Amino acid sequence: MKRSISILCGLAAMASAVAMAADEAPAAKAAPRAKAVPAAQAAPAAKAKNAKKMAPPPALPVARIVDRNIAARGGLAAWRAVNSLTMSGEMDAGGKQDTKLPFVMSMKRPQKSRLEIKFQEQTAVQVWDGNQGWKVRPYLNRNEVENYTAAEARSAAAAAEPDGPLVDFERKGTKVELAGTEVVEGRNTYKLKLTLKGGEKIHLWIDAKSFLEAKIDGEPRRMDGRMRKVAVFSRDFKPVGGLQFPHTIETVVESVKGSHKMTIQTIKINPPLDDTLFAKPQLKQAAR
Repeated sequence: MKRSISILCGLAAMASAVAMAADEAPAAKAAPRAKAVPAAQAAPAAKAKNAKKMAPPPALPVARIVDRNIAARGGLAAWRAVNSLTMSGEMDAGGKQDTKLPFVMSMKRPQKSRLEIKFQEQTAVQVWDGNQGWKVRPYLNRNEVENYTAAEARSAAAAAEPDGPLVDFERKGTKVELAGTEVVEGRNTYKLKLTLKGGEKIHLWIDAKSFLEAKIDGEPRRMDGRMRKVAVFSRDFKPVGGLQFPHTIETVVESVKGSHKMTIQTIKINPPLDDTLFAKPQLKQAAR
């Protein structure tokens, strides 16, 4: 999972990961490959619904935007009290039958994460123990434990804390700057530029009315010989245990028709999670 500095970024990475998994998997290949299309024909979620001019939101210092985002999501003290988290639901895999993949995401401080995706009666796993990461991808006929790549490890090292991208950002070594305002899906937003501890830069859009997250950069993808931007939209926020969580996440690739959605059905705050859950996966050996 890449560029995950928080639960929101973790979800963005999850959505991007399953989108790539769906493209790689045999079932998804049964359908015609997604083709690049002109921006005007891109998925509805990717369009900025700003046909009518909107007055910009009130000017606010970046510190005020950060404070209001944290307050809108439940408050600093409440998020600091979250030590573990599980989320489950379904992800789009595409294909002719519009396949839905069940998933479970588990996170635990400090910086442990595990993602399980059910695919064709098999379970794909991505796990990070805080220092090392592994993945199992049976949908690619890779029935072995693979180490994270160096890039995946660097990204995961900045990841997997179960709070928002702006909670305790200074402690995480993140620099936050105001990059202007934009209209996202018909709503005024404040566009923030986040520079991560490792130097990576991503953008996060905060709804100027609700102060909840509207959109975040996803990991760019190489398609048709060039890198394409990825946007991850957060919608349908609902309270769980006094905290606000998006329950619909949609990933859109620049100039590509279609998108991938995640629907979060169940969220558990501070469930007991044993550290062995985040250890290197152990595969059952076939009998000889």
